[in-house]
Amino acid sequence: MPFAQLIIGPPGSGKSTYCSGMHQFLSAIGRKTSVVNLDPANERTNYPCAIDIRSLITLDEIMQDEELGPNGGVLWALEELENQWEWLERGLRGLG
Repeated sequence: MPFAQLIIGPPGSGKSTYCSGMHQFLSAIGRKTSVVNLDPANERTNYPCAIDIRSLITLDEIMQDEELGPNGGVLWALEELENQWEWLERGLRGLG
């Protein structure tokens, strides 16, 4: 049975560090692990992302194209994710 964790928090709170640690730990004990990144402001990860919103849009692109600041850009990205919901559903189904 699939199991998921939703990791949320403000910038700099350790979300990526936590995801990296969990990915390393679960991989080490032989568990299948898939990380889904829905943060367009996360510029780099040191773990593989099975699904990554940055393949649709990045925060820099949004800020430039829509003339928004970082907070407005993140909100815009969430609205775009809502418009692209089928993309996320397809990706999640593919994870098994």
